[in-house]
Amino acid sequence: MAKEKALGAKGSRLTLESLQQQIAEGGMKELSILIKADVQGSAEVLADSLAKLSDERVRIKIIHAGVGAINESDVLLASASNAIVIGFNVRPDRNAAEIAEREQVDIRHHSVIYNVTDEIKKAMTGLLEPTLKEVRLGSAEVRNLFKVPKAGTIAGCMVLDGRITRSGDSKARLLRDNVVVHEGKISSLRRFKDDVSEVKAGFECGIAFERYNDVKVGDVIEVFTVERIAVSA
Repeated sequence: MAKEKALGAKGSRLTLESLQQQIAEGGMKELSILIKADVQGSAEVLADSLAKLSDERVRIKIIHAGVGAINESDVLLASASNAIVIGFNVRPDRNAAEIAEREQVDIRHHSVIYNVTDEIKKAMTGLLEPTLKEVRLGSAEVRNLFKVPKAGTIAGCMVLDGRITRSGDSKARLLRDNVVVHEGKISSLRRFKDDVSEVKAGFECGIAFERYNDVKVGDVIEVFTVERIAVSA
């Protein structure tokens, strides 16, 4: 049933960028938000802080606040409710990411509570500035760990999709059960003993983070870039 409702709601899908326009047209009286966070305390603080932003034009409704990765059920609930999803130090699993893209569900990722409330306030008042859009390049699963003198921990990985690169403005995050445990830069990327600039899906490689060694077998390394996009008037 949730899937059927979600499919029927695509035409009027809400995003933070379109919120002010819908308020101005008198069509938006309620902003539904679904929260997923890395710990219960953060989920509770966010739910309380966002609910207090309600004003005479729009009421903030928290439809769910939970802990852990953003999953398929979260995205389907958000889609059926025409809700925004806030991911606080967590990411969607692969199924959830694919469904969110297909159903055009707006997922906002944050790691600072003030930034969440600030973004919602700006969206409500039409002051949301050109925003940053993340472009996912690829991911790799950690299969083995190697301790290398001077280099630290090298993660022996299999690239699952896309490509892993350390060139340009690319960044990397370390996910453990889809919870973000570190975000930084890749200092070393190798195929066998050779330094390389990128490795594509289906190939093995060695990955090391800059100044970070707490990597475990089963972790996923996700590589991305960030682009600035203009907010539509």
